[in-house]
Parts: sequence; structure tokens; C-alpha cells
Amino acid sequence: MSPGAPGYSGRPQAVKLGLRPGQRVHLHHPPAGWDFADPPDGLLDAGPAGPADLIIAFFSSRATIAGELDGLARRIYPAGALWVAWPRRAGGSIQSRRSDITDTVIRAEALPLGLVDVKVAAIDDDWSGLRLVWRVEHRG
Repeated sequence: MSPGAPGYSGRPQAVKLGLRPGQRVHLHHPPAGWDFADPPDGLLDAGPAGPADLIIAFFSSRATIAGELDGLARRIYPAGALWVAWPRRAGGSIQSRRSDITDTVIRAEALPLGLVDVKVAAIDDDWSGLRLVWRVEHRG
């Protein structure tokens, strides 16, 4: 299956990720050649530092998450979403089997910041993702 393909569930990737026309979207550290499988028309590039409605951040090592999560979370404040993606253990690449990231690891970093996870999904055949949003009481 090609990068960005819908993964095992059969649901279109855009639906799983919550992509909608007009959203400001950013791919943070995507793997080489990775792109959305079926993006809706009208997505806007949020760039590497601007406010975003949706960010997909790719991490292969637990050590890099803590240093970057707070800054990414601030970019989606107050009502955006942040997908933290990590290599699927059942994915096809060697990297998948070597990753020290799990959804529990991500929650341990995200919850103290005021984020909460609302969904876990296979982003494609090689990447899992945990969708994070700001807790309602932190949205201002």
C-alpha cells in the first residue's frame, strides 16, 4: 500500500483524520514521500509555525515528543486537533518494530499540558495516530 493510504479499516483517510476544506493543516516531520491519500480540496498550508486547525506530527522516538509537544499544542489552541503519529508495530517497515512510542507514552506527555485524547486510529499501513485536543476547561 502506498504512503498515506487509508490503512486497515477501509474508511477514507480524510474521514479518519477529520480533514475538511478550508482547514489550516501542517505535516510536522513527515516521512520522506508521505502525503495524504485523499485530501479534500481547499486545505490551507499552516506552515511550520503558524496557527493550525489540524497538525499531524510524526515521531519515531519517545525522546523527541516531550520537547515538541507543547509548541505543537499551542498552534492548535483553542479548538484545533493534533494527531501524534508513531510507527505501527505491525507496520511493514523495520522502523515500526523499533519504536519506543505507544499511546500511553503520548498521553503521559499530553495530559499534563491540558490536552486530552479523543481518538486512536491507523493513519496508514505504517503509522498509528492519537488525536489530541485541548480540554474544554482550557479553551479559554
